[in-house]
Parts: sequence; structure tokens; C-alpha cells
Amino acid sequence: MPHTIFLVEDDPRLCAELTALLERYGYLCRAAEEFEDVPGQVLGSGAHLVLLDLNLPRYDGYHICRELRRSSGIPIIVVTSRATELDELMSMNLGADDFLTKPYNTQILLARMARLLERSYPAGGSAGILSHRGLTLDLGRGAVLFAGGEADLTRNETRILQLLLKKPGYIVTRDELMTGLWQTDAFVDDNTLTVNVNRLRKKLDGLGAGDYLATRRGQGYQIV
Repeated sequence: MPHTIFLVEDDPRLCAELTALLERYGYLCRAAEEFEDVPGQVLGSGAHLVLLDLNLPRYDGYHICRELRRSSGIPIIVVTSRATELDELMSMNLGADDFLTKPYNTQILLARMARLLERSYPAGGSAGILSHRGLTLDLGRGAVLFAGGEADLTRNETRILQLLLKKPGYIVTRDELMTGLWQTDAFVDDNTLTVNVNRLRKKLDGLGAGDYLATRRGQGYQIV
């Protein structure tokens, strides 16, 4: 099943050109129809990745990125004519996964999209769903579901649970988890990992699934 890309671009010509390019490479495309509630459109589209401009008519891309990160771990690539280091830094700090300036090399854009999609939806999981014994992680929305309940996860919490659910029943070492988080450009040290695991466990507890995440002292963590 092809991945769906959501375009947030207010220039109709650029949006049409980008849509044609992506469809030629096998992607499905959705685009913002109006700019009043872009996050709502993105989350309702079932998209797997967002290409986000910063210069928009209603709310700028920073606002949209921030709002998406409140409820979703969907991959976001900022594609903008703003080319300063401050723009890139602000975008990344608000949760964007990558940053490209216009005009860009289309092959570089496609390569970065492919890498980010592969990392976010592993093992051909185009729907971005990982499950084990009734516990489900929705990677696209950054949410964990269990027994009819649901909890939103931060990007780090989503990545930790993703790494654990890829190896259910096996111990994942703290070093493996930190390496996996570093690959998402997140700054993680030993204390940060402990804090994130504890927050994840608290959210699982709230769903009645706290016993799914086991600590193996001196070794790491395990989904049981």
C-alpha cells in the first residue's frame, strides 16, 4: 500500500508540481484545502508524512508543527524559502524531523522522505501500526491503545515503545534504546531515557497495561 503525503503549501502551482512529482514516484497525495485548521485536516487524512511550508496565510508553519506535535508523531519535513539557521533551529525544536530550503533538489527531497518513512514505519508497515497482545501503537498519530482506551505519546515515548514492540518478549538494552532515539535527532542521555521510560510506563498504567513493560535490571526493558 503506498504512503500518503500531506502537502501544506499555499502556492497552487508549487502544490500541483509537487503532487505530480510524488505521484510519479508512487505516493498518494493530499493537500490542505483551506488554512484555518490544517492540523485537523492532516490528522483526518490518514497521511504518513507531512511536507510543511512555513509561510502560510492564516497560521504559520511553526504553529501548525507545534499543534501537530501535541497529538501526533507523524513525520514532518519543513520545505520553505526561509533559509536562515534560526528558521531551521526553530522548526526542529518544535518537532520537525527534517528541513529543506527552496529551491531544493527533488532527488534529495525524495531520498529524505524515503529514509524518514522507512524509519517511522518499519518492516513495510505502511499503516504504521504495531500490536502485541491487545496493546496497539499507532505511529502516525503517536498514540497507544489498549482495552478501548487511548493515550497520546510524545515523540520519544513513541520511539521507545516502537523499538520495544519490534522485539516483543526480548530484552532491549538501554544502549539500543538510546541509539534508536539518537537516530531521530533527539538528545538523549541516560537520565533522559529513564525519565521517558517512566512517563511511558505511567501512561500504560493509566490504560491498565502497566505490566506489559518490564524492567530487567542491569539489562534493559522488555515487552511481555
